[in-house]
Amino acid sequence: MACAVSTEAAGFDLDTPWGLHPKVSIRPEQFGALLYHFGTRRLSFLKSPALLRVVDRLDTEPSARAACLAAGVSEQQLRTYANALAVLADSTMICPR
Repeated sequence: MACAVSTEAAGFDLDTPWGLHPKVSIRPEQFGALLYHFGTRRLSFLKSPALLRVVDRLDTEPSARAACLAAGVSEQQLRTYANALAVLADSTMICPR
């Protein structure tokens, strides 16, 4: 039986260890950050400082869920952040560790 609020979004597993792709550079901005992938030449925008805090913690926390919680994301917000991380994973800005 599934729980009332699923935190798996678009196949993104919050309980997997994720990290920034080695070819991605982050440039913090007032609105959040710019991510540039030197391999694909893609540019992504993180439209909130909170999402930047999550991405910054991906490499050091044991899972994406732990990175979210360490960055101050509430249990109720996890699905929203899982969706954002799924987009970053689809564009190879982040990858499983």
